[in-house]
Amino acid sequence: MLLGGSLVPLLLLATACTGSDADSEAGPAPATQTAATTAFADCGTLTAPLSAPASGSAPASGSAQGKPGSTGSGEPLPALSLPCFTGGTQVSVGALRGPAVINLWASWCGPCRKELPAFQRLSERTAGTLRVVGVSTQTGRSAAQSIGEDFGLRFPTLYDPDNRLRLALRRAVMPITLFVDGQGRIRHRDETGALDDAELADLVRQHLGVAVSS
Repeated sequence: MLLGGSLVPLLLLATACTGSDADSEAGPAPATQTAATTAFADCGTLTAPLSAPASGSAPASGSAQGKPGSTGSGEPLPALSLPCFTGGTQVSVGALRGPAVINLWASWCGPCRKELPAFQRLSERTAGTLRVVGVSTQTGRSAAQSIGEDFGLRFPTLYDPDNRLRLALRRAVMPITLFVDGQGRIRHRDETGALDDAELADLVRQHLGVAVSS
């Protein structure tokens, strides 16, 4: 009898360890599907042109001179489509036009969670002159929804549970932030860890020629 009783906590612990994986595969409960329309904005305008950079200055070209791990290429965005987190409409990533900042994040990535509020503030400070786009990467829908609600994220977000964009970029680290010009070219790719408000503002000005209001 004592042996049987000691197994109960172990069984409960095993169930807790597998809960997140089951949630990722099974998809959201109906209540979560309803809430999903409130955490992230719709993606309907992502491929439409934006106005010219607010600063009027030309973006930098060539490789970046930022922190170690920063690179610039000028290569086009990968030609693949991902569903919008809100509504599920397919969005052609290769057709996205900037100036834009595209942030690949995951629920299991500590630096991702740390920097996400800064991206929300960036989207508010540059409304109309810069696009901020999130890509929920290798993360179950319920976990991504919870992060969106907890951090008050309102910028458009693509849903990539199968890690397709990161694989197309041939990158192994997270988070990844892409700085994309008006022709859909990657002017800078940052993989240095969590970015703060000042670093984001400087990178946007340097590589996209967009001034960020304080």
